[in-house]
Amino acid sequence: MIGRVGISRAVQFLKGRSSHMLLSEFGILRERYWGQHLWGRGYWVSNSGNVTGEVWAEYIKTRKLPEPDDDFEVT
Repeated sequence: MIGRVGISRAVQFLKGRSSHMLLSEFGILRERYWGQHLWGRGYWVSNSGNVTGEVWAEYIKTRKLPEPDDDFEVT
């Protein structure tokens, strides 16, 4: 079993590597996130207990996405 430090390092590596690859490939991201971090500092890890991959796949396939809130305004 991977300890918390191992998971933390793995997530740090994945976020760093993916950020580098995305910023290298997509110039618009470089412009938008210049001098900033692409990914947030946090992460969340959990297990799904005895739920099978098939159950997760069915859930993802049949879930309903929230309606966009086009009237949202920051005042």
